[in-house]
Amino acid sequence: MIEQDLLRRFLFEELGIRGTWVKLTTSWQAAKQHQQGPEIAQLQLGQALAAVVMLSATIKFNGSIILQAQGEGDIKTLVAQSTHDKKIRGLIRCNDPVLTGVLATRFGQGRLVLTIEPDNGQPYQGVVPLQGNSLAAALQTYFEQSEQLKTRLWLFADATCAAGLLIQELPAHNRDEADWERIEILADTLTEQEALELDCENLLYKLFNEEHVRLFDAEPVEFKCACSRPRIERTLRALGKKELESLLQERGTIEVICEFCGEHSIFDSVDVKTLLSSESLTNPSETRH
Repeated sequence: MIEQDLLRRFLFEELGIRGTWVKLTTSWQAAKQHQQGPEIAQLQLGQALAAVVMLSATIKFNGSIILQAQGEGDIKTLVAQSTHDKKIRGLIRCNDPVLTGVLATRFGQGRLVLTIEPDNGQPYQGVVPLQGNSLAAALQTYFEQSEQLKTRLWLFADATCAAGLLIQELPAHNRDEADWERIEILADTLTEQEALELDCENLLYKLFNEEHVRLFDAEPVEFKCACSRPRIERTLRALGKKELESLLQERGTIEVICEFCGEHSIFDSVDVKTLLSSESLTNPSETRH
């Protein structure tokens, strides 16, 4: 049975090194079908989705992790999001064509932002420059600077599949530097074909057959957008009554299209009046007569 739309964690128990493998197929197809742009930009989105799923597995939280790359080059914005239970979505805004090359060629001057949004608690954000040959290299810089944990990622995507491998030292573990170097060298032999075609067990055996590796159960990954009518209504309320009435006067209706999933929501004058009146009910005036 071919493994797809799965994340699997593994552990080098004697070495203080953990790892994560992911392969996205149906979820990758669903995520990209709503995005426009040349193939090079689409594949960058696939790599970002593979990365953010693996990163979600390294953090103990309930909520979501968002990877956002912004620049002044051909790729303007790249967003990939994964919840703690592996629900993913992503978007990309770019020129056509997009220049090939290192990150600076594709994104221009830019930055990579990782945001952790817990269901309960304050968001945490880390920012690093968009530098290096690849998205994987930029993420490694993030971990070196923000988390101070040795981390390596390998990210791949083609028209049908996105895949990734991550290894990371365990926090507060007395690790032998030679062990890390050996595992890193072995992992660095990974090819794109192997990453996209092999299932997890075969891949780990090929890379680390002389190591003691503990492999954990598979965790399913799926595309699922977080947009909803109530969320959209909150966004519209934030625009204020004057702006909403101006939009209605100009267009007759207000149409909102989700950039992640393409869902259309249309609000007419009655809808807008209702959502504004519901706001007044939930936020009663402090004035007393």
